[in-house]
This record gives sequence, C-alpha cells and structure tokens, in this order.
Amino acid sequence: MPWRPLPRIAFAVATYPFQASTPADLPLEIGDELYIIEQGGQDASWFRGYLVAPPSLLAGLTSVRGQTLEARVFSGIFPRCCVEVREVLGDAGVDGHAHGSVSNGDSPRLDHSNGDFPQRQSSLVHQGSMRRNRSNDSARTRPTTNGGSPKFSPATQTRTPSQRLPNPTNDKGLARQLSHRSFTSSQPKSPLGQFTPTSDTSRAQNTKRPQAPVPMLKIGDETPTSSSEPLVDEIASCLREWHSKNLHELLLARRYSVLEKLSDLVTHLDLARRQLLHGVLTAREIEALREEIVWNLVDGNKMLSSEIIVRDPKQRGRLLTGDDSAIEMTKLQSTMSLLDRPPVFQHDPVNLYHLLVDVKSFANNALNAPTLSFYLCSRSPGEPPKALTESFVLDLPPQEEFEKLASTGRYRTLFTDLTSNDIGDASRSDADLYLVVKVQANQAIQKSSFSQPRRALPVDENASQSRPNTSGFSSSVSVKGGRQSLNWAQKQFGSVRRAQHDSRTTQVTSTPESPSLENGTRPTTEDGSRPSTRQGPHYAKRSIGIGVFNIKHLFRHGVTGDQNVSIWTPAVANASADTLNSTDDWDEVIRELASSRSGAYTRCKPMEHVSLAFQSFADPHANNLIDRTPTLLQNIIPTLKTDFSGAPTEPRSDIYVRISEVFLPHQALLSHPERGTVQIASSLELKNVQLTLEVREKSGERIERCIFPGSNSLGLTAWRTSAVERSELWDQMIKLVIPTADVPGAHLIMSIADAPGFPFALSWMPLWTEEAFIRDGSHAPLLYVYDKVTSNSDNGRGAYLDFPWNSKGRHGDTKDERLTGPIATLKLETKLCSTFFSQDTVLLGILRWKEQPESQILDLLARFVFVPEIEIVKLVNEVFDALFSILAGYDGKDEYEDLAFNALITVMGIVHDRRFNLGPFVDTYAETRFDNPFATPCLTRSYLRLLAYPADPHISRRVRAAFKVGRQLLKFIVCARRKQETKEAGIGANTEATFKRDIKSIFGAFNSLMEDSSPMLIGSKTLVVQHMHSWLPELKGLFSGEEIFQLATDFLGSCAGVEGKLILYKLIFIFNLTTDSSFLQGDVEQKVLRATAEWIGPYWGVGNDSTQWREQVRLCCSIAAKQAKQPYFKDPGYFTKAIESYHSLLTSGKPKNDQLSLLYPTTYPFASKPLASPAAFDEAITELAGLLATLAGTLLPSLRLGTDIDFTDLLSPSLDFVMSILSGDAFPKEWLSLYIFHHKASLQILESLLEVMATKYIPPIDDADGFDTELWSKYLLTLLTLIRSDTLALETFPEQKRRAVWKIAGDVREQGAGLLKRSWEAIGWEASPEEQKRYGLPRLGGFQVQYVPRLVAPIIDLCLSVHEGLRNVAVRILQAMIISEWSLNEDLSVIQAEMIDCFEILFKSKNIGESLVQKMFVNELLDMFESLARAPGDPMWQAIKDVISTIDELLELLAAVHSPDITESLRIMNTLQLMNFLKDMQKEHIFIRYVHQLAEVQARLDNKTEAGLALRLHADLYTWESTSVKSLTEPAFPEQSSFDRKERLYFEMIKYFEEGEAWHCALSSYRELANQYEHSHYDFAKLARTQRAMATIYETISKGEWQTHRYFRVTYHGLGFPSNLRDKQFIYEGEASERQSAFTDRIRLLHPAAQVSPKGEAEDEEGQYLRIFSVSVYRDLDHPIYQQPKVVQSTRDYISSARPNRFAVTSKRHSPASGVQNQWIEKTLYKTRESFPTILRRSEIVAVDVTRLSPLQTAVERTARKSSELAALDKRIASGDEPDITSLTDAVLSSVDPSSAATVAQYRQLLPSAPEETEEDVERPALSPLQNALQIALFDHTSTLKHCLSHYVHPDHVSTGDSLSKHFQETFSPELALLAPNLTPVQHHHFTSPPHSSAGNPSSVTPTLTNGTNHTSEGLSSEPRSRPLSILSLSFIKNSTASVAKANGTSVSAPSDDGTSSASKFSQAVNNSVYNSTSANTTAPLPMEASAERPTTAHSGRSGKVKRRFSRLGLSRMVSARDKTKADSMDGVAEEQE
Repeated sequence: MPWRPLPRIAFAVATYPFQASTPADLPLEIGDELYIIEQGGQDASWFRGYLVAPPSLLAGLTSVRGQTLEARVFSGIFPRCCVEVREVLGDAGVDGHAHGSVSNGDSPRLDHSNGDFPQRQSSLVHQGSMRRNRSNDSARTRPTTNGGSPKFSPATQTRTPSQRLPNPTNDKGLARQLSHRSFTSSQPKSPLGQFTPTSDTSRAQNTKRPQAPVPMLKIGDETPTSSSEPLVDEIASCLREWHSKNLHELLLARRYSVLEKLSDLVTHLDLARRQLLHGVLTAREIEALREEIVWNLVDGNKMLSSEIIVRDPKQRGRLLTGDDSAIEMTKLQSTMSLLDRPPVFQHDPVNLYHLLVDVKSFANNALNAPTLSFYLCSRSPGEPPKALTESFVLDLPPQEEFEKLASTGRYRTLFTDLTSNDIGDASRSDADLYLVVKVQANQAIQKSSFSQPRRALPVDENASQSRPNTSGFSSSVSVKGGRQSLNWAQKQFGSVRRAQHDSRTTQVTSTPESPSLENGTRPTTEDGSRPSTRQGPHYAKRSIGIGVFNIKHLFRHGVTGDQNVSIWTPAVANASADTLNSTDDWDEVIRELASSRSGAYTRCKPMEHVSLAFQSFADPHANNLIDRTPTLLQNIIPTLKTDFSGAPTEPRSDIYVRISEVFLPHQALLSHPERGTVQIASSLELKNVQLTLEVREKSGERIERCIFPGSNSLGLTAWRTSAVERSELWDQMIKLVIPTADVPGAHLIMSIADAPGFPFALSWMPLWTEEAFIRDGSHAPLLYVYDKVTSNSDNGRGAYLDFPWNSKGRHGDTKDERLTGPIATLKLETKLCSTFFSQDTVLLGILRWKEQPESQILDLLARFVFVPEIEIVKLVNEVFDALFSILAGYDGKDEYEDLAFNALITVMGIVHDRRFNLGPFVDTYAETRFDNPFATPCLTRSYLRLLAYPADPHISRRVRAAFKVGRQLLKFIVCARRKQETKEAGIGANTEATFKRDIKSIFGAFNSLMEDSSPMLIGSKTLVVQHMHSWLPELKGLFSGEEIFQLATDFLGSCAGVEGKLILYKLIFIFNLTTDSSFLQGDVEQKVLRATAEWIGPYWGVGNDSTQWREQVRLCCSIAAKQAKQPYFKDPGYFTKAIESYHSLLTSGKPKNDQLSLLYPTTYPFASKPLASPAAFDEAITELAGLLATLAGTLLPSLRLGTDIDFTDLLSPSLDFVMSILSGDAFPKEWLSLYIFHHKASLQILESLLEVMATKYIPPIDDADGFDTELWSKYLLTLLTLIRSDTLALETFPEQKRRAVWKIAGDVREQGAGLLKRSWEAIGWEASPEEQKRYGLPRLGGFQVQYVPRLVAPIIDLCLSVHEGLRNVAVRILQAMIISEWSLNEDLSVIQAEMIDCFEILFKSKNIGESLVQKMFVNELLDMFESLARAPGDPMWQAIKDVISTIDELLELLAAVHSPDITESLRIMNTLQLMNFLKDMQKEHIFIRYVHQLAEVQARLDNKTEAGLALRLHADLYTWESTSVKSLTEPAFPEQSSFDRKERLYFEMIKYFEEGEAWHCALSSYRELANQYEHSHYDFAKLARTQRAMATIYETISKGEWQTHRYFRVTYHGLGFPSNLRDKQFIYEGEASERQSAFTDRIRLLHPAAQVSPKGEAEDEEGQYLRIFSVSVYRDLDHPIYQQPKVVQSTRDYISSARPNRFAVTSKRHSPASGVQNQWIEKTLYKTRESFPTILRRSEIVAVDVTRLSPLQTAVERTARKSSELAALDKRIASGDEPDITSLTDAVLSSVDPSSAATVAQYRQLLPSAPEETEEDVERPALSPLQNALQIALFDHTSTLKHCLSHYVHPDHVSTGDSLSKHFQETFSPELALLAPNLTPVQHHHFTSPPHSSAGNPSSVTPTLTNGTNHTSEGLSSEPRSRPLSILSLSFIKNSTASVAKANGTSVSAPSDDGTSSASKFSQAVNNSVYNSTSANTTAPLPMEASAERPTTAHSGRSGKVKRRFSRLGLSRMVSARDKTKADSMDGVAEEQE
C-alpha cells in the first residue's frame, strides 16, 4: 500500500519497543509520544510520524536565559502494532500534514488554514528533512526489509543523527489541538477506512481530556490514575518543567547548592510517585505521603520560580480549581506561599508524644549475660534527674543471635504519652529529656578468704577484685562463665503456700528466712534440699555502665535515624589515659545518675556503645497510633509513664517503687523489737549487698506475680536487686500491679543479704496509711535484725507487722541518732498512678460524705478547693457523683447548695487546665452517667444567687470562675432537666414553664451584666461574650430554634454599646452563632442571615486604618465567608461592605510582616506563625479579595432573582477592585493559583455589572447626552485589561504552569471575548440593512464613537493575540472603530497615530518579536473590508489600505528592532530606520524615546561618540529660543524652555564626545554654545567656562594625546543579504589599534552565514559574500595645513583627518629606474554619504574615483608617511613598548643610506637647486606650494631621524649609532646645514642686517644668523646690531623680505628698508630655517630664543660655543618637544593595494 497522509494528525503512545533495522526506521521505547501523519506499508501496517523526546540538557548550554528548553523531535516509520492511538487532533491542511511545517529555510512558519492560530513556536518538522525522507522512501511503498511485518527486539538502539530533525521544537509545538473549536473525539473520515483511533479506555465515560484554547498546545498528560491519585500526574508535570526550564540554568549559573537541593527533591518526588503507583502503603501513610509531596512541590517551585500552585493534601493532592471555594484557596495559598510547612498548632491537652526506640546493635566484649535497661528521665536546671517512665529491660543474646533477631522488632519499645512539658516544648522549654541506658551483667561474687561467713559459699579466687565504689557499678571487666541460680535453701517468711518456680535468673521466687535457732538446721532450698557447696564461682548481676542521650531535639525537629549512645563507667583514682570528663558524647547528667568516688569517668570497655534508632510521633492516643501504623508498630511493647499525662481514659492502678540504697554506715545499728538496737556483725564485708522484695497481705499471704521490673517483664512474686557494695546505689524501679481489693492491706517485705550469704536484716513498709494510700515521695523504712524474733509468724502473719516500719513514733516523733547512734534504714520512693485510690483525705471524705456528720460536710466542702487537681482527675466520676448527691441531698439549704455548687465549679474548672484533657470526660459523664434529676432547681437557684451581685468583690471571682465553665454548668442543668422530665412524666407533674423562666432569668442576668457600665465588670463581660456561643447550643431540645435565636438577639442587643476588644469577641460570638446547626434550618436561617448583616454592619465598610478596625474587618470577612457557603445564600449586602472595606484598607499600603496571621480567623487572638523572612502582604485585604471572589458567583443570580442591590455607588468601586486585583494589590502575583482564580471571579463580577449597566446605564437615543462615558470607559478598560492579562497566555508558559492555569480557570479569554462582544454591541446602535450588508456588523456607531481613539490601543493588543476568539472579536471592534471614525471625519489619521503608538508600546513591553500573528492581523483586517475592495476608487478603502500599508511597514521595523536573535549592531541599524519612520510619522515622543535608548545602547557598548551623535538627533528638534516645551516621561525631562532643554542635551552630548575623543564634534558644540552665550543670552560666566573647555581640547590636540581611528571598506554581495545591504559598499570605522583580522572577525559575528571571499574569487548570486579591505583617510595635499609652517604634527594630523568623508587606497605605483621625477601613484578614492563619525560607525560609499598623484605629490605624501612611521617607532621605544631596537635600525637605515632606493632624500631632486654661493646677488627661485610642502616634510623627516639616533647610547648600540649618524650626516647634509650651519664666509649671505638700528645704542651691531644666533662679520663691523630673529616670531618678514610664499602659492613682495638686494636671499634663508621648526611643540618657547636675544662678543671661540649651544639646546629641545607629539603607529597607514 502506498504511503497516504491521514486526514488528521493522530496522537499515539508506544506500547511496545521497536528496534530500527533501516535508516528510515524510528526506534521506539515504551511510553514514547508520537504524532502520526501517514500510513502505508503492507496491509497498511506501518505509520510515519514524529517522536517527541524530552529536551536535551546540552541544548541548555546555548539557550537564552529564562527560555524553556525545546523538546527533541525525530521522524521515521514504525509498525502500527507497536503504538496505541489515543487521540485524533484538529483538522489538517489540504496536504494532510500537521500544522507547523516549515516552508522556507529554518524560519518557523505555521499553517493556520483552519483559522486557529497557534503560539509562535519552533516548527513541528523541518520541511527539508521531510523532502529528504520522502525522496529516500519514494522508490518503495512499504518497508520491504521487514517483509511487511514488524520485527521486535527487547532492546532499542540509539536514534541515528539522520533521524534527528535539524530544528528541535518544544513539546508544546507538537501538542494536541485541544481547542473546543478543533477538538474531536469521533473517528476520522480516513479514505483508507483502516485507521480507527482509540480513546483512553481508563478515562471516565462522560469525561474528556482537558481542552486548550490554542491549537497545538499541550496541556499535559493525564494517566489512568489521575482521578484516584492526582499527584502522580502533578509530579510528572512538575519534574518535566524543572528539567526543561531550570536545570540548565542552574548549571550555567553554577548554583551547585541549589542544584543539589533540587536533585534531592527530585529523588524524593520520584520515589513518592512510585509509592503512589504501587499502592503498598497504608491509608495513614498515604495521607502523610500526599502532604509531604504537596509541600515538596511547593519547596521546588519556591526555589526555582517563586510561583506557588495550590494542591490540597486533604483532597488527595488535587489541584484546586475555579470550582473550589475561594476561601479555602486563599487559605492554602497564603500558607504555602509564606510558610515552609503546614501550620500545626500544638494543643497540649490533645496532642501527646511518643518515641520509638529500636536497638540496632551493641558492642559486647565478653560480658556474661548482659542486660540493657532503658528509661526516660527529665532534668530541669537546678533539679536532679527525674525518671518519667518505666524501664524497658532486654536480656541480650550472643552477638550472632542478636543480629538475626534484631530485624524482627523484638528489641524495640514505644515510650508513650509524653507531654509538651516533658519534651521541653511548652513552659519548661529549658528542661532536657534523656534516654538512659543501663548495662548490667553477671559477675562473680567477690568475697575475701579471711572473712567468709559461716553460710557463705566459696568465692572463685580467679575472680578479679576491684575497689568498692558508691555507684553500684562493677569495675570488673573480664567476667566469664554462665548464669548461676541464687536460690537458697531457705524457708519462706511464714509462707502458707509454695512459690512457683520462675525461670528468670535475675529474680528469685522466695525470700530467704532465718533457720530455726533451736534445731540448728542449715539453710535449705525451696524444695528442702541444701544449697550447693561445690567449689566454684557464684554470680550476681552488677551494673557495668550507663549511657544517656538527649532526645529533646528529636521531637523539636523530627529527627529520625540511628544514633550511637556511648556507655560510661566510674573510673578509679589511677584511671588510664582514656578517662574523659568532656567529649562530644559526654553529658554532665551522668554524674548525677552514677556517682564516682574519683570524680572521673571512662568509657566502658566491655560495652562501649549501643546503637539505637529513634522515631518520634505525635498522637493523642498511643493505642490508636499503634493501630493506625501496623507496618511500623506491629507487636510493639509500650513503655508507660509513671504518672498520668492528662485525664486518664482507661482504668489504671500501678504502684511504682524505686529502691535507692541501703543506709549502712560503719557502726550502723540495726533495730530490734526487744534489744532496741544491734550492732552489725563485723564479719560482713558488704561487697555484694542485695535486696529481695515481696508484696504480702496482712495475713502474710504473698501476692503472686505482682512485681514487674520492666515494661516487657513477666510478673514476679519475689524480686532481687543487683549486687552493690556498701554505700552504693541500686537506683532500680519496679512496678507493682496489685488487685485493688488487696491494696489497703498490702505491704512490702524486704530482706538484705551480703551475697551469697544469708540475710542479715529485714524491713517492711505498708502501702496504706491513715485511711489512704501512702503519700508519694521518699521513705526510710527501718532495718531490723534478721533473727527468730523478727522472722517469726503467727498463723502466717509476720511478727514484723507489729514493729514500727519507720523511725517516726505514733505521735510523729523521731529517734535522736545523737543518742542512739546511726540507725540503719532503707531508702526508697513510691509513686501511685491509679484511678482507684486517692492520697487526699478531704477528697476521701467527700466521697464518703454519707458517713460524715453534717458539720463535717460543710468543712469538707469548704476545704475542697485545696484538693490537688490530679487527685480529682483520677476520680472525677466519683467526685461528680458525690457532689451532685450532696447538692440533691441538701435541697433547699442555701449554704450547702452554694458550697456544693462552688465545688462543682472547682471540678469543672480543671477543664481549662492544660495538663489534663478533662473536657471530654465531663461531657461523657453528663451524657451517660449523670443521674440526678432533682439537681435542676438546685443548680439554677445557686447560679441565679451567684449572678445577683456580680460586682461584689467577694463574689466576682466566683462569678468569673462560673462563666469559664458556663457550658458545663448549662449542660448539667439541661441533663438534669431531661432526667427531671422523665421523672415528672411518671408522676404527671410539669415544671417546664418554671425551668424556662429560670433559664431566661439566667440569660437576663447576662444581659444586665452587659448593659452595666461599671469598669470592674470588664473581665466578667469579656468572659460572657467569649463563651456565650458555647452556652446557647446546650439549650437545644428544651428550647426551639426561634427561642434560642431570640435569646441570642436579646444578648447582642445588650452588647450594642461594647467597645475595644469586646467588639472582637462579639464578632466571634456572631460567627459561632451563624455556624450553629440550630440556625441553619427553615425560616431561622434567613432571619439569622438578615440579622447578621445588621449585627456586623457597623464594624466594617468605610473606616479608619487602625489595628482594631482591621481586626474587625477580618472577623466580618470570616462571618460573611462562612455564610456564603450555605446552599441558598443570598447576599444581604456583604458585597458592598466588602468593596468599601477593601478600598479603605488599600489606601494604607501593605506593611512588611514577619508573621503570618492565618486567614479567616475564627478565634481571637488570631493564630499566627513566624516567617522565615519578612514579606509585604496584608491579611485583611487578601481576605476581602477572597470574600469578594466568593460573592462574585452569587452576585448575578441575586440580581436575576430580583434582589434589591443598589449599584449606583457600587459600579465604579467594583471596577476599581477588579483592576486592583489584576495589578496585584491584594496579594503577590506569584500566588499563582489564587491570582488565576481571581481572573475567573473578576470575569463573573464584570458579567454581573454588564447586566446592570446594559439595562440601567444606556439612555435612549433621544437622551444620548445622558450616557455615562467615563463609567463605560472604565468598564471596557477593566474588561480589556482582564482578557489581555499575561497570566492567561497559556502558550507562553512551561508545562506545569500551563496545566495549572488551564485547570484553575479554563478558557477565560474565550468567555471574556464573548463578554467584550456583548459589551461593545450594547453601546452601539442598530445598523441599517445597508450597513449590515456592507460591513457585516449588526450594531454600529452610537456610543461606540466615544471610545475612538481611546480604546484603539488595547484593541490592537487583542488583535495580536494568538487566541482565535479574542482576535476575531478585536478585529471586529477595530473594524467598527474605523467605520465610525471615517463616517465622522473621513480621515483615519487619528486611528493610524494611535495604532503606531500602540504597536510600539506592545513590542517594547511584551517583546513579542516577529510573528505571523502580525501578518494575520493585517490580512484579517483587510478581509473585514472585502466588500469595499470590490468598489474601485472607494475613498474609504483607499484610506484603509494606506493605513494598513503604513502599519505593515511599522510592524516589520518593530519586529526587526525587537528581534531577540540579532546583535546590538544590527539592532542599532534597525533602530535608526525605525526612528526615521517615526520622524516621518511625526511621532516625536516615540522618536525621542528611541533616541535615548539608542544613546544608552551605544554608551553601554562603549561607543561614546556615537551616543553623543544620537543625542544630537533629540537636540536638533529644539531651537535656541526661550519658548516653553512640554515635559517628557521617558526620558524624564521637566517642562522647561527650549533653550534649557537643548542646552542640557548639548551638555550630555559634549560629555560623550569628550569621552570618545571626538574633538571636532565637541568643539563645534562648544562653539554653538559659546555663540549663544555671547550674542544671544549674554551669559559670560558660562561663556568663560565654555572657552576654558575649548582651550583644554585644543591643548589636548596639540599635545597629541589622542588616537586616529582605522577604517575599512566592506562590500556585500549575494542574494542572501537584505536589500539595504545587497551589492553595496560601506566604509566602517574601526578602533585605533584594530587590525584587519580582528575587524573581519567582528563583521563575521554580524553576519554569521556570510563568507569572506578573497580578492578575485567569483561569487554566486545565492548566499552571502563579504569582501573587506583596509583604507586610509584621504589627506588633501592642497590643504593649507601643509603650507603653514610651525604646525605641530599632531595638529596637522587632526586637521587633515577630522570629519573625514573621503578615503583612499593605493591601486597602482609607478617607480621607474629613471628617477623620482617620473614616479607616480594611482589612488582609488571613496566618498561616503556622511562624514565620520556616524551613529552606525559606517557610511555608504556614494562615489568612487581614481586619481593619480604627481611625482611631487607622491614625494610629499611618502615623506610625511615615513616621518610618521619613524615618530611612532620612536615613541614606542621611548615608552618601553618596543624593547628591541632592530626595527628602528632598519627604518633609520632605509632613510639614511644614500644608496637605498627607499630614502626620501632623493626627493630633494624635485626642489629647485639653490644658486651658487658666489653669486650673492642672484635671487633664489620662489617655491611652489607643493615644493614648499616637500621642503617642510624633508626638514621634518631630518629632525625625526636626528631624534631617533639619540636612542643609540647603550654600549651595545654605540657602533651602530655611529655608523647610522655618519650616513645620516652624509645623506641629509643640506637639511642639517640649514638646521645648524657652519660659520664660514660662504654662508654670510644667510645673514642680514636689521632693517633699522637701535636708537640710543651706537655700538656695533652683531648680525643675526637665520637660526637666531649672533655673529660678528668683518665686513659689517660698523653696521648697527641687527634685531634678534626668533624662529617663533615671523612678524618682521613683511619688512625684511621681498617675497614671502603664501599658503595658496602666491607671493607678496615688499622692499627692504635699506634697499639692499639681499631681501630675496634673506627670505629664502628664513624659509629654510623656520620650516625646520614645524615639528616643534609651539606651546613652550625654545631655549635658543632666549639665547638669540642675549648680545654676545663676536670672536671665533665664542662662535663655536654659540654653535654648540644651539646644537645642544635648540635642536635637542626641538627633538624632545617633537617626542611629545603623538604619531600614528606603523600599521596605521594604509598602503595596501588591491
């Protein structure tokens, strides 16, 4: 089957990989996106199309900053079965190919035949590639290599370069055409009938892919998971945008830190996306993951673009759209834009914290059966550490076994129910929280051989010994052996039942008992056998070390991960070198947990560290947390706190006992019931002291398995501590879980033994004393001697129960140890954590009130306030029962009722205690357990009595306490009333009226309180207003909604006069009132709505900008926003109030805030969060904007329903509000989601306003004067601003932003276009049938003419939109404007002028560049007047064509100027063309702006001269008159006189000229200013400054401190150049030191496609070819400067090269052997259009001429050039730039060598020869101007050579210098003779007598030499002395010469005064001498002048001195002055030939 194009482009996705086997194949990978254009091959099984690949990062290296990388596009063929067609795109062209093909070169061209115009973008496919691919495949109709069926391979090969399209495009250029005008889901009508596109089957049935308003624009893919997990697509879209837009920019900018953050962020997002796709997480984990993803996306966008897109984590991360709540959008937008993470407000009563601790590893170094104990302790500054939790005890297996079991989670626990106080996050922020790790292990029992007790077992002699310490930590580190049971053969203390065996070796099952003294039996074990007496070590548990880790930061920063906890042990006095007191992991709390005698600690060698993993949680219920996190916390063992974290939710009765130490000082006395005290036996060493503990009842019976050493331990009957030495600490805690019935009679029995010996002491302590559980705290039970008396029992009851358990007597007295000696005691602590028992006697008395006398009850109730809160909380239900029983039991007794009522208030007041979360318990009790129906009247009576005197100082405190728990009070009253109703129903009574009367009386008391103006009631009033909203709902069920609403209305009426903060609390009450479900039903809802508007009306609207008023407005916004969410909401006037408030707040500006007050607050004070950096925003304005956006959707429905809304004063403010939103006044534009949302909402507002304005604000035709032009103008401008917003330009956005804008607002521009059309037609009048037929417009003229040309500019902007709907409407409106203007004035110049202004502004502001939209606009506008075109000669049509022609030219110029792909030089050229156009169009203000922009560009490029020339264009617009000119904004010029404006511009010009050394331009400007100052304005001060400036410039010129520029000729050939360059020649100005190669490179940058063709190479017509030549400024030898003597060389160069417009290059040179008389040079002269310098630094050649220089001209030109070259070399050597003197030697030698053909001395032949010296009377011939110039040039060259020879002073150069000097004197002897003549008689003809004698001086006169020296001649001795002749002053020549050559070649003769015939000789001598000074610096007098004026004696010796003086001073100074001049460089003279 041949290849055939598809009727429409198909979008497909590769579903199988395909490996290319031919160059035409396109390899595919799964997921590749394809656009199919053709189908063919065998059975039509192949497709041809394009593959869109992600952009290459390498492309970013050459991309424009801020530009999104374009996707890579590949073309080829591929099997049909490898792809799945997802969608059919828009209509194709007639050729069946995609829109976007390129028709010519690389320039993008877009086919828009379907009327939809896409954005300007790169092409879809390069047509050249298309042609090549098709030509390659033209010979075959199917891919025969595959046999017609595709072959597959698991791997895909890399696409070859031949398949890569040369013009890669952005993926949006290949996008699907999803416009609602081109979208189609139907099957295309393919002629083949075989191609059936399939749709995405996973998409919902009635949904379709989001459409884009612009064809070929890709919004973004949506995967099948988009509905269930929107974040999957959001992540993909975001990552693609970051890759294509930001990644390369970060690399190029070297922002590696940001790049690293981005890399981590991308990794996390990619992992999260895969987790969402795989669906392996729990619901809670997914919820947390979604929130993390959303905020990670926010972080990335903040870091890269600052534009935040709102996605709601609570809605699966869905992107919020315009259909969502504006209020929620505003809230989320503010928090995501300003905060780093979502705000979390920790409420201590609710949130509890939990810590997961997992043991990962440990380092065991030969420890025997190690045990780890973990618990948490807290330490506040100045306080000892306090244990917070139970212990978690682990028996560690061997290392290998542990590693296997660690992964099972066996070695982990969850520390639960920690409060914010515990973790240091509340008031105790300075408290530290530690995890304590204790290490214990079995060690051999240490016993000395000489002190073995009788019953002691032998001790292993190999066991290591250590010094005793006081910490309970063993110093032994090398214990070996297995565990050993320490069960001894002993009877129980009067035990009545046998203990059960416990397998745990760390505890014992029985307590040792003393043997019978009568029978002398030996100790026996529990089973009657004797203890083992085998030889060998016995073992006991000992503490090895301790470690701590501060976990406070884990909760603060959420840190998770593994941490190593170092283990420390007390060090002995001579500890090793590793003893440390301060290291990185050391904490001083270790000193308090484990004391050291030496004060030093060392790392524990047996176990140096334990590795733990931590993770923190926050949840109010630990059990719920475990249930919700089964993956992580499955089978976790909780470790509880030792007290309640709040009000207990579950029954608990735990008793904690901490065994601290045994007090056994030396000489300690044990107590004895008979002997008083007994001395401890001296045989006891007390090195292995152990305590054994049991819990027994009064009867002596043991309580089984009630002892728990750890949270993970089994219950034990007897428990034994670790072994310690005397005075060491055990510091071990156990938990007792005793049945509640056994607690009152339970006690502890403890025995003390020195293991492995027999117990030597016992002690006991009761758990119940004084009718209550023993008080928490420290206790010191006495130690009794363990003997027959103390261990005796009576029927199982131990005799010890009859002994005092502590040292206090029955009356609380204690023993005096000073008399009795130190008494041995046991130190321990107890703590009760129980919901069954109390330790307070008052509370117990209340609970047993029926057992108390009446008088005692009053006392208990009065003392109830002093009961600790925790005691009440533990038994809150029982307390309520007792108090309500007392209240009902003493009904009618005011004293009892009031005390019980106060006690109830006290209990309920604990609700507000943050330590307890008691509120839910009170509510639960009232609803489920409360059963006191007769408490109702008691409660109401007590409440009314309390409210009777609220101002009484003795009662006011109780009143305020009652107000704080008012809700609970009313709840109990209502619950009691319901119980009472039930009782009354049974007996037939009814007290409902009485109850309601009492309740109304209570609320009446509240109202009276609010109306009371007493200052002391402010606190009570505040509490009532704060809590009233919680009281009214409690009346539901007993009061109807109407009754409750009336109570609220009455209360708010009493609050009418409140002030200050009470207003805010009142508004909070109103907010809560409107949210109450009681008022959201039936008629009550509308009543509440209307009443709310009245209630809040005074508190917002127009007001002052105070903090109080701002807070009122914010609360009013919250109220209105809440009500606006109701389904049947009708605006009661909120829109008007919100508009007024918005404008009132807007005038104050947006302050800088360092905190964010969360929006739409519902409580006061407002919740806030700190910001990382201050931001400018206003919460109130943002909230008002969100409220108005919400109300915008209800405005139009309310209007159509006839709601009475007064729009008279609302229209203009509403339009101002919309404009304010669009300009970003309410919130930053970077809040992208909210900003887009408000565009849609603003359009809704404008639609509503149009409904009003179209019906009420368009007068009839008869009353046309009543039309409100300004109002409609504001409306139209607002609408145009909205739909022209850049934020809606989807085609310019990267993928993520484009996707967000489309989803949030949809096609706002399409809706706006429709609204604009309706609005424009609304103000037009009905067109006549003829007009409709002619123009196609239904409405025309009318009030539309009021907006021409006012609205032309925004309409033109829309005409250039890529959005088809907008463009069509805009062109129609422009058509109507043109028709209206022509109908009124028959002239379109106004519209043309406005269009010019508009286009210029658009190109400048939007940088739209060249686009086919501009051409389309022109064509579409012409199409609108197609009917006129059929009528030839129609004047309107002719005018329209002229306008459009002008605009078309303007668009081309603007596109050229603003093109981003041109260099600055080309931009300058284009700008000049545009300026000429604007000047012709008389757009002076635009022309001026471009002038200054051009000047700024030139200055930025360091083209200072050109910048000044640009400013001259502005200055030339003004005259030197004093007339006033208007002010300018760009550039900024005030209104001033024309003279001042021009003067200012001249100052700026001159500044640039001077910086660019454009002296001629600067001088001409100065002269013009000086002329005005001198002759017009007579400002001599400015004139003086001007003259001084000019003098400075002249001095600079004379000193040669400037450089001449080089010039080049450039010719352009080839059709590739534009017409303004093609086949033309230009002279370019280069830099002074720029060589031709550098200039060529610069030209190549301007024309990168051009080729520089060498001389004579043929050039094709196609392409671009350049020829570049160096030229020099043509110096006119006839210029007077060459005839003028005494001109400094720099001045001569300046004069001859200033403002050049003629340039020359030597084309031919004729140098015959016959001599210089026949030589000549032919030069080609180029004349330019403008003189240099020019703004463009170039000028077109307008004339070419060829001239031949005569021999004399050639000689002058060459001599001057050689002198200049020598001077340049001389200068470089003098300055050190030319260290090698060889080049100078060669140059000098070529001039001084008489045999050299290059010496200029040969040109002396061209001068007339001088007469013989003997012929004194022969007159020297007059010199022609050229001969004169040659003679000056020769003298100048001689002086330059002489100065060059002065450099040969170095010893290495002396011989060379001597040789050159010899040649120099020979070659230039005539010139040297004139410069320094020999004083011989033959030269006397060079002397002259003065024209007159000096009067009064008869002495002889010394004749003056022509060089200024004096000499005495014998023949003239009697002549008077001649006047000294200065070579710097030639004023005497007119009297002493007969003929002086003038500059123009003529001569002026004058007779001499004495009539001598030597005048001509003298004149010739003068000419010969003065020309020698032409190269001297005339700014300073030469020394020889002074010498010439000093009279001297004429003798030969004197003459020699004078000659030497002249040579030394005169010539050397002249050469020195010459050295100061600035000569052209050697390469500065253009002698190149073509």
